[in-house]
Amino acid sequence: MLLLSEKIVVLAVAGIGGASALVDLWTRRVPNPLTLGTAAFGVTLAASHQSGLTVQQALFGFGVGLLLMLPGYLIGATGGGDVKLFAAFGTLLGPYATAFAFFYTVIAGGVIAVAVALQRRRLRETVQRTAWLVATRGKNVAEIEDVSSNNRFPYAPAIAVGALVAALGW
Repeated sequence: MLLLSEKIVVLAVAGIGGASALVDLWTRRVPNPLTLGTAAFGVTLAASHQSGLTVQQALFGFGVGLLLMLPGYLIGATGGGDVKLFAAFGTLLGPYATAFAFFYTVIAGGVIAVAVALQRRRLRETVQRTAWLVATRGKNVAEIEDVSSNNRFPYAPAIAVGALVAALGW
């Protein structure tokens, strides 16, 4: 049975995650007001003792989320909005659960990437380019980000799934 503070966090993560996923699917962006509002809400919950975290834990969760997502951004695998969204979820989850959320997000993102590649009939090419992206530490980003390559997809749904699984404590 979840405590009230845990229920609040789960509901917040589910609501914000669902909204961010829909916005990203629709616009291909995660807007700054959504990420900033989420971060402010997470810190406010901590300050008012409603989330089970201290303000320091909420801020540390933000930092952990930022540090975990930043390498993907630097090599061109994710967008800046995705980084900010994940870091903002860190204020609700705290540092420990944020690390688990990252693990679940990577799994969800991989499943989505394979599904998108299969749907677009580009699985082999996607796997090859991804391997090359990792091997070269992002030196083929321009090639991958080229609009004609048709391999990008919204990542907020993966972040929403990962954060929700971590919030539920699974």
